[in-house]
Amino acid sequence: MESPRADAGADLDRVLTSFDSQYTWRYGAVKQGLRDLYEKAKREQWNATTQLAWDTAVEPESEIIPAVLNPLADYGPYKRCSAKEQAHVRHGMLAWQLSQFLHGEQGALMTASQLVSAVPWIDAKYYASTQAMDEARHVEVFDRYLREKLEWEFPISESLRKLLDAILVDSRWDFKYLGMQILVEGLAMAAFGNLYQMADEPLLRELIYYVMRDESRHVAFGVLSLEGFYAEMPESERRDREDFIIEASALMRDRLIGDDIADVMGFDRGEVRQLILDSPVMQAFRQQLFARVVPNVKRLGLLTPRVREAFAGMNVIHFETADPEEQDRLLGITSV
Repeated sequence: MESPRADAGADLDRVLTSFDSQYTWRYGAVKQGLRDLYEKAKREQWNATTQLAWDTAVEPESEIIPAVLNPLADYGPYKRCSAKEQAHVRHGMLAWQLSQFLHGEQGALMTASQLVSAVPWIDAKYYASTQAMDEARHVEVFDRYLREKLEWEFPISESLRKLLDAILVDSRWDFKYLGMQILVEGLAMAAFGNLYQMADEPLLRELIYYVMRDESRHVAFGVLSLEGFYAEMPESERRDREDFIIEASALMRDRLIGDDIADVMGFDRGEVRQLILDSPVMQAFRQQLFARVVPNVKRLGLLTPRVREAFAGMNVIHFETADPEEQDRLLGITSV
């Protein structure tokens, strides 16, 4: 998943991309379900400036996430910290997580803009254009919350950057769907749902709820567009997709460690990483992230023996019978 990059200064970072842009001269609805999804996307556009309660006071070192869920709670150096220092660690861990959401949303914005040009159906172009608007809004809200409320932002993790580069650089339009709509967006939906249920801060919960409504449609966009696409694909080409799913899943699992906080506090990074990996709470969280990915990969016909073995090794294969739509309903949202 290596990609060509060029330095462009501290605030800009270029990645060199190349893909086919496709005109389509057939303007009628030609892909089942996408027109309805496009209509829903138009109805559910929202203005983050006016619809979110930005005047809500947020104390960044309060228990926005309950302290009992902190995987470092029993770590010796953390326990020796003062109460103020422990609050600073929790503050940093939340800022790190939201920072990765922010960077991932920019990657999704760039991918959606590519899909407008790359996809072969007019309905998909219509919908991808609404997703670009959604993703711009998501970048806006996470950036504003980090700057104005948490006052702390972390750079993108190496694993997430590697995956986003791979999606943006690949010239095949279905890889962009597979990487972003099925994998990244599917994992993001699970992470957002988890944060929405845990967070005690009302502005963050409201922000996450609005973002989840959009993301649920984005995952459905990928499933509707790719369903049946791989059925007649030659084995050699399908193997490329299998490799991508396996490698991307490992990258997404590894990016959720958040051991950057060790550097901030002067902790041993290796110890913090291992503690987070061994934490029962974090193990359950990292597995739950695949609750939408595994059944959707199966629905697309890509839960092949190789992918099944990889998911079994990650202890997430049991999600193959999960129902993503039911998960959304439990959160009070629907994708279509």
